[in-house]
Amino acid sequence: MRGGNRIWAKTLLLGFFLTAFLLVRGQDKPTGQNTLTAKQRSIIPIAAFTAKGNQVRLKGALEEGLAAGLTVNETKEILVHLYAYTGFPRSLNAISTLQGLLTERKQKGISDPVGRQPSAQTFPRGKFAFGKDVQTQLTGSTATGSAQTFVPIIDTFLKEHLFADIFSRNNLDYQSREIATIAALASLGGAEGQLGGHLNVGRHVGLTEPQLREIAGTLWAAIDADAGRAATKILDGMFGGGQVSGQPASTVAAGTEPTFAKGEKVTNGNFSGEVWVSMLTSVDAATSTSVGNVTFAPKARSNWHRHPSGQILLVTDGVGYYQEKGQPIRVIRKGDVIKCPPDLPHWHGASRDSSMSHVALGPSNGKGAVVWLDKVSDEEYNKQY
Repeated sequence: MRGGNRIWAKTLLLGFFLTAFLLVRGQDKPTGQNTLTAKQRSIIPIAAFTAKGNQVRLKGALEEGLAAGLTVNETKEILVHLYAYTGFPRSLNAISTLQGLLTERKQKGISDPVGRQPSAQTFPRGKFAFGKDVQTQLTGSTATGSAQTFVPIIDTFLKEHLFADIFSRNNLDYQSREIATIAALASLGGAEGQLGGHLNVGRHVGLTEPQLREIAGTLWAAIDADAGRAATKILDGMFGGGQVSGQPASTVAAGTEPTFAKGEKVTNGNFSGEVWVSMLTSVDAATSTSVGNVTFAPKARSNWHRHPSGQILLVTDGVGYYQEKGQPIRVIRKGDVIKCPPDLPHWHGASRDSSMSHVALGPSNGKGAVVWLDKVSDEEYNKQY
């Protein structure tokens, strides 16, 4: 694509972003089989921090999950499901964290949708036969592993309890259960055999390669690089290839041309790390909004700053972070739209293991230009980890 065609395409893309912002902001719409929904993505950190026993970060992940559309009962069910993989202590601690969070939210006047309870399940042919059928649905096989042959009672527990008692609870679908299981097993470490098995189960229940790689990429960039690396290695074996410079395929755009030019490297002290800016439009007599493409290298970020007239960010590539003063850090990804309120101090930048690009729209309402504040310290940035 050259010359006028390139300009036309970029104009069309920018128009699409603006239309999407105005029409669908805040909605959790399924984005197609190659991308997880916001609700599905929110399960990843919930499961990961449950597995790690990190209650502080779990609380933030639970808040993001509720904001993304998880009901109270769906969230409870995720934590119940995880006890089979992370153990009772981790699950019970996570349930206590959720209970405390819901109490706080209720005291603040926040009413969270409760959602439905699982239907009562009967087992006319017995739990073992029922569980065996569920195992076949999930894995495509009734094969018994050597550990189950060596200790037959564990096979009974797997079929009667895990596959019958737990997987029959129908207020959480199989894909959601597998997203939680994959994230938990990757975060535990030392469970690569089981992780590989559940990545295959994920594929069997309809999660596509890009969706599975998105799980690995989210773990890598926002939770634990070792967890993301373990999942990516198995996915590369399942699907072949997929890595560039040691990063998971979901965090790099290998061999693809950026939507907008990278522009000039910033040297003015308002950013930490390597950052490039390409101004697409400037404020003038005909245009009241500046539009710029900003690209952050891994770990790069802006200083704290505020916009008297507010700002809109359209994330076009990679994985990054956005934080408003007094609020937890948010993970942002390609396709996300962020509205920065007027005069609210905030910062944004790339994650530790991925670059991030966004289009920044800065309206000018005669209230003045951006006000730059202090640098984001390493301590502030590393709170994400």
